[in-house]
Amino acid sequence: MKLNNLLWLSLILVCSGCQNKGSNKLSDTEILHQNQDKLTRVIIYDVFTPPVASRIYAYSSLASYEAMRFEKPGSASIAAKLNGYVIMPEPEKGKDYNFTLAATQAFFTVVHKVVFSIDSLKSHEAKVYGQFKNTLSEDTYNRSVAFGDSIGKKILAMAAKDGYFKSRSKAKFLGNQKPGQWRPTPPDYMDGVEWCWGTMKPLILDSATLAQDLPPPPQYNLDVKSEYYREVQNLYKLTNNLTQEQKDIARYWDDNPFVMEHSGHMSFANKKITPGGHWMGIAAIASRNSKSDAIITAKAYAVTAVAMYDAFICCWSLKYKHNTIRPITVINESIDNKWQPMLQTPPFPEYPSGHSTITRAAATVLTKMFGDNFRFEDTSDFEYIGMKRKFKSFVQAADEASISRVYGGIHYRFSVDEGVKEGKKVGEKVVEKLDL
Repeated sequence: MKLNNLLWLSLILVCSGCQNKGSNKLSDTEILHQNQDKLTRVIIYDVFTPPVASRIYAYSSLASYEAMRFEKPGSASIAAKLNGYVIMPEPEKGKDYNFTLAATQAFFTVVHKVVFSIDSLKSHEAKVYGQFKNTLSEDTYNRSVAFGDSIGKKILAMAAKDGYFKSRSKAKFLGNQKPGQWRPTPPDYMDGVEWCWGTMKPLILDSATLAQDLPPPPQYNLDVKSEYYREVQNLYKLTNNLTQEQKDIARYWDDNPFVMEHSGHMSFANKKITPGGHWMGIAAIASRNSKSDAIITAKAYAVTAVAMYDAFICCWSLKYKHNTIRPITVINESIDNKWQPMLQTPPFPEYPSGHSTITRAAATVLTKMFGDNFRFEDTSDFEYIGMKRKFKSFVQAADEASISRVYGGIHYRFSVDEGVKEGKKVGEKVVEKLDL
């Protein structure tokens, strides 16, 4: 009897060990989600500007989808419909592939060339590749990795022609002292970020007609009866009487990747998620909540990233075209020299609002993919700021992100309203061209 008990106990322990080992295996969709999460962490650590972060998300997510789509025959290429498209590799007929492995390889082939802190990705990559090595034949494993690598390199060839490297050699932009024109803002008076981003080659939009239909901001005029002065006064009064809910909304959507804190003679930076990273997180939530398969998950990441990338190019072309002065400069010089906005003013011109533009572009494509009334709890930023919020739709979330910039004291109402319109147009163009 004792011998039988020992045999049963041994069998239970062996089975338990097998179950624990198996529980560590990631599903195909979870691999894609974790790949994106690791990238977001690197982007935060490396402190990329929001426009540059959008570029990283766009090309890496495209590479992932272009490999993943072969899991389901007939899934349309996104890259084939983009500006600057190059012919993508295709898998050999009659050969076995694991397309999740290929998508992972394609993703990291791009990521390794566009971020700095590659070492921080190694443990995750080793875990994922180790899982496939344990379950695939050597031929299938090597073939899948090679296929993913070939796609990643083709995407990098596209990226090499978008104007990014040329933009790195531009001189600093310090604005000017003309009335109504942007100049560096306190507390650190940094030069204008990515001032030539508007010259980048969009993936969907036509560069020749980029953002030509957006009206100019109200003319700078400090006469008390002018439209511009009314906007300044409205912002000043609102920010001096914020409710707790308005403060929470401003803080929730801040998404400033590099906020400088000052204490006496000491300065230090708080690193946070970028606006693009926040909405890639929302794309992840939508995919998980809808129980999307790996192809739809990869597609959601790709189209969200493409929409935001083009929205940043569109918005930045307008920002530096109009070169509008920030509220803190106007109010400190003309109304109240002690006034401070709740949020730290980012270092680039005011009009139009970047948050409004890119969030509405992202919300437009996500709405097309997952529906008008997609309820979700946004936990994208919880790890970084300890906050989460519930929304009835992607558009409601985008609208809240937009008005948060007014509550934060860094944008006028006209800037967020026009940014919303521009972002919606970008998103609709992405939907149309990609036939979502």
